[in-house]
Amino acid sequence: MNRVILIKYGELTTKKGNRNFFINTLYQMILKKLKNYDVKISKDISRMYIEFNDVDLDQILDRINHIFGIHTYQVAIKIDSNEDIINQNVIDYIISKDFKTFKVEVKRCDKKFPISSMDYSRKLGGLILKNKDNISVDVHNPEMLLKVEILEKFTYIYSDTYKGLGGYPVGTQPKGMLMLSGGIDSPVAGYLTMKRGVKIDAVYFEAIPHTSIEARNKVIELTRKLAIYTDKINLHVINFTEIQEAIYKNCNGEYTITIMRRMMYRIMEKLAKKYKGLIITNGESIGQVASQTLTSMSVINEVTNMPVIRPVACLDKLEIIEIAKKIDTYETSILPFEDCCTVFVPKHPVINPSLDECLVNEEKFDYKAMIDNVLNNIDTVVITEEDSEFKDFL
Repeated sequence: MNRVILIKYGELTTKKGNRNFFINTLYQMILKKLKNYDVKISKDISRMYIEFNDVDLDQILDRINHIFGIHTYQVAIKIDSNEDIINQNVIDYIISKDFKTFKVEVKRCDKKFPISSMDYSRKLGGLILKNKDNISVDVHNPEMLLKVEILEKFTYIYSDTYKGLGGYPVGTQPKGMLMLSGGIDSPVAGYLTMKRGVKIDAVYFEAIPHTSIEARNKVIELTRKLAIYTDKINLHVINFTEIQEAIYKNCNGEYTITIMRRMMYRIMEKLAKKYKGLIITNGESIGQVASQTLTSMSVINEVTNMPVIRPVACLDKLEIIEIAKKIDTYETSILPFEDCCTVFVPKHPVINPSLDECLVNEEKFDYKAMIDNVLNNIDTVVITEEDSEFKDFL
């Protein structure tokens, strides 16, 4: 008895002329994620098939559960399309299951098979009733829905369907640049951005000695957790100390956060152009803090013409936390190490900043030279889920 994982694409099938590109990207991602396992992967226009070593099933399913682009999957028995073989395997299958009510659905994809789908469903139902005690048929709400798909050469038998992550495989869209702090929101934003197929580079702004090495390590760990959903993520660490100190010393205290974010956006745009990113993405949520009011967002956004994607903009904090827990970033995010967005927060940050006031304050120091210096001293490390190209960087 051979088993195979059947993967259904879902949203990928809406792509018509581009469908093969999306399927091939998913295929390549699955190959990368399962490279350490003894598997054979094949595909057609509607489904992917993964043959595997039984001892690896749990680990393989864990990998599949972290791959975008999969709508649903099943673990099925793969047998020859022969009536006697199908009958015996159905009996063996149901004996191993615990249920009180059931329904059989046969899908006869190969019309040369001598029994119609409806007739064979009834026949298999009778066979099951004869071979298992204390069960009954329930066509409306069965405990077990047994599915039998008959193709020309092979037949697949399964009963449980599992939900995948959905979305698009990472790599079906070009690169985006993620502003990754150590907080709760930005890792969730990175996850949701990747779910739409966008490959991300992460960018972390640090201000040593005002921020700590522990804060950097937290961001590295968050990046590693996000890398579970792709193959690798480039993390660019920005030394923001000089700029942040200049803002603190020279600018109106109420405007320090606004001007800091404007500087970050200027740097992000230049980084995006350098590393071929087409968007900036971040964890801003409307109204959550002073820099995320609509007025603040508008004034901050004024420094760049690049699209800024805010995946969590319309979610409340509890909704964001729920996703953070689901993707296992929450406990890391709440570790008590401050990033540069929280170190210099004024007591009364402006919530409706004036663009003119920002421009006046920014003239008080040579931020352009400082930005050029930052861009010439970027530390970049490639992070994968296994670990650990970043160990020498710590």
